[in-house]
Amino acid sequence: METENPKIPTFPLRPAVTPFHAPQSTPPFLSSGPVVGPEASPFRPAPYASSQFPSAPFSSSPLVGSVAPPFRPGPPGGSNEPVRPYGPPSARFQNPTFSSAGQVGSVPAGPPPTRPNFQPPPPQMGPSYATARGTFEPAFPGYANGQSNSVAQGGYGPTPFLAQQRGYAPGPPITTPSSLYSGSPMQHHGIAPPTANSQGLAEDFSSLSLGSAPGSFDVGLDAAILPRPLDGDAEPKSFPEMYTMNCSSRFLRLTTNGIPNSQSLSSRWHLPLGAVVCPLAESPAGEKVPIVNFSTTGIVRCKKCRTYVNPFVTFTDNGRNWRCNMCSLLNDVSGEYFAPVDASGRRVDLDQRPELLKGNVEFIAPAEYMVRPPMPPLYFFLIDVSICAVKSGMLEVMAQTIKSCLDSLPGSTRTQIGFITYDSTIHFYNMKSSLMQPQMMVVSDLDDVFVPLPDDLLVNLSESRNVVEAFLDSLPSMFQDNMNVESAFGPALKAAFTVMSPLGGKLLVFQNTLPSFGVGRLRLRGDDTRVYGTDKEHTLRVPEDPFYKQMAADLSKNQIAVNIYAFSDKYTDIASLGTLAKYTGGQVYYYPSFQSSIHGDKLRHELTRDLTRETAWESVLRIRCSKGLRFTSYHGHFMLRSTDLLALPALDCDKAYGAQFCLDETLLTTQIAYFQVALLYTSSSGERRIRVHTAAAPVVADLGEMYRLADNGAIVSLLSRLAIERSLSYKLEDARNAVQLMIIKALREYRNLYTVQHRLTGRMVYPESLKFLPLYGLAICKSKPLRGGYGDALLDERCAAGCTMMALPVKKMLKLLYPDLVRVDESLVKISPQTDESDKKKIPLTVESLDTRGLYIFDDGFRFVLWFGGSISPDIGRNLLGEDFTSDYSKVSLSLRDNEMSRKLMKILNKFRESDSSYFQLCHLVRQGEQPRESFFLLTNLVDDKNSGSNSYADWISQLHRQVQQNA
Repeated sequence: METENPKIPTFPLRPAVTPFHAPQSTPPFLSSGPVVGPEASPFRPAPYASSQFPSAPFSSSPLVGSVAPPFRPGPPGGSNEPVRPYGPPSARFQNPTFSSAGQVGSVPAGPPPTRPNFQPPPPQMGPSYATARGTFEPAFPGYANGQSNSVAQGGYGPTPFLAQQRGYAPGPPITTPSSLYSGSPMQHHGIAPPTANSQGLAEDFSSLSLGSAPGSFDVGLDAAILPRPLDGDAEPKSFPEMYTMNCSSRFLRLTTNGIPNSQSLSSRWHLPLGAVVCPLAESPAGEKVPIVNFSTTGIVRCKKCRTYVNPFVTFTDNGRNWRCNMCSLLNDVSGEYFAPVDASGRRVDLDQRPELLKGNVEFIAPAEYMVRPPMPPLYFFLIDVSICAVKSGMLEVMAQTIKSCLDSLPGSTRTQIGFITYDSTIHFYNMKSSLMQPQMMVVSDLDDVFVPLPDDLLVNLSESRNVVEAFLDSLPSMFQDNMNVESAFGPALKAAFTVMSPLGGKLLVFQNTLPSFGVGRLRLRGDDTRVYGTDKEHTLRVPEDPFYKQMAADLSKNQIAVNIYAFSDKYTDIASLGTLAKYTGGQVYYYPSFQSSIHGDKLRHELTRDLTRETAWESVLRIRCSKGLRFTSYHGHFMLRSTDLLALPALDCDKAYGAQFCLDETLLTTQIAYFQVALLYTSSSGERRIRVHTAAAPVVADLGEMYRLADNGAIVSLLSRLAIERSLSYKLEDARNAVQLMIIKALREYRNLYTVQHRLTGRMVYPESLKFLPLYGLAICKSKPLRGGYGDALLDERCAAGCTMMALPVKKMLKLLYPDLVRVDESLVKISPQTDESDKKKIPLTVESLDTRGLYIFDDGFRFVLWFGGSISPDIGRNLLGEDFTSDYSKVSLSLRDNEMSRKLMKILNKFRESDSSYFQLCHLVRQGEQPRESFFLLTNLVDDKNSGSNSYADWISQLHRQVQQNA
């Protein structure tokens, strides 16, 4: 997800403009707060005109449309500005109380019962480490910066706030990098929001005292007690118990498990109303989706809405008819499927019918579900062999990895394989089984590419195994002296399409340079800082040449999925290349500045998984829902073939999709709503199958119930997709503001439910189910696709991160947004029996969590960052890194050494990797104070701190609270 080149210039950001500007509130993502009184500057950011938000903050359509016109960028510009994630210790504040309230019943009628207020326990005192923080210049004339992070002293406990903030005074200047750390891990006081009341319709919410005073910007808030998802994804617990026959949440998660019963109620739910589906999610060991073969009976479906038979249908007339749970139509039961029912309406053969017992099931599809014979698994490799690919070692690593995977490719004897290489010319390879060595044919006419011997370019792997292995062995040496720097990617892509189009399959593209020859050639763009902040900014993040979108449509139509592996250390235009993956159900893997000695393991692991994971070929996906509901938009990597049919040429367990639905009718008359995901695909074994996931959810008439049954993970996952899609049509600032506005509206609506009880201005009210939503909203705005502006992320890096996030399942998305930070030095030096050290307690993502004597692992699911404190024991550094522990860490790599401490650390890292094998986490070493490496890899990714021109978590909460109070 991150570039491997930390030497990125940073540029000062323009003032952010917010569509919900108030006279005394800070604009989003700025560290400054307003000054009240005669000294305040008359200059303020202008609010948006009301016409700029005529509809919902997000609107998206995955249909292929027109391409934004290209423009000519100017030269790069801007000035460097160091990253300062720390604020001044200007004042100390009193610890606020953290109280909770709960309301029983659907309509609040009086003050809710409250829990006693708690005071945080006194901190544990330890050795003191001096701390200094840098000052920030105000973002606007007359504005002063506000900083909420406390300055902790003592080895293992934070210093409590001592007094209420009354003003702002700059702190001392930064002295040395090592003095930026408090040396004390942040403690979580023993206070938590209330748990849900399981009796009746209990309303869960918590309140947080902010201590604000009218007319002042006061961030007198103890950041330590703010809620953080340190235990990972918390799924709703009561919902699975309510509907035990629902499909697993691995496959389908609704943003709220309480479906609104009316359009008016739906309009008050300001968060996304939809679902996140991962049709082929991996099941835990021992769990398998049951396979059902109806053989001569035919698959049982509703005649009207085409819903598949599922556990929620009901049988009537002694089993002769069944009623569809979606549309209520009464269907006849065929003689082959008939079974009598008992007095309770239960079929006597129910225990032998998995489709009537489980929400997850897979049907063997008969011949009428095929428009052609099932295709074989097909892998075609389109390989850039220009000088960059050879010198970086990419070619050698790729060839070795493909060869090692030949025995593990799905499909056994049915698997097909083929290769094309290219630089300024295109090279075809005849791999007919009768040959001893492959024959190379070179085509230099790029305007009208001729494909020689089309029948022998794509061969059966088992028959031509020797020829394929000979080709892979000779490939690196074949081009070792190649000095060609050009790339005829467009013509090579068309040639690969010609070869693959009769069958379809998976096309793996290995691209090292910007396409420069023939059709589809691209130009350098995106370096003009003047474009950022203007209406043309989004054009940098969409394809420049319509060739790529048209090719994506043709590839999808012919059941070809494209995975892009991009390696260049220079601009490659991922915005254009990624379009091929976006509309064909593919994926983008980004390895900037690839060097085989550093990144080889990552490429080996991810290419191996791409080749060997189970794949659904030539598949289509449809989501059905109860009468009165309708899915309106879909978000992810696919081509929308009709209004509700997603074309997915190749689908695997690592891809998920978002969808939004609405109410078609003014009022729903049913008590339960149903959702069914159906995936029709060809398995690698050659069977046509239908995987079906069915779930039920209650229809509610109370907004409080919708909040109580909300699924934070699904909301965040869908909200991230909507924000990324919005950045493709609007400015980054607009996308961030839309996220903020949606959260503010939701919290304001929830607050209005309890207006009588919570009129105090210093109290923020939020539902227990969404206590992490504000933090995840901040994390979305700080994520690589949306953060800052020109100087905060390279354009290719930003586009590649956006492509990756659009396809992530819920748990992977949440970990990327709020990564894990754990301390490991204590366990490494501890002499104890074998324990699972990978389950160590996670700590908040703030610099105050970092002890200068500690060793920490930062894990976002895509990379590890090992942070070595400036005062760490030399024995630890020597045992882990050898004599290199005092060297420049950019030139040091972590490897297994012959000592117990090194073995323990490698075991911990491997345990983290095994928990999710979809990506490989490379390990980056960072020493405290080593700039710009420390800032790039760690400090700018500490979500709780002020960085990249954006707010800290405490400032963000204060800002949300002020906006929620308006018109509440």
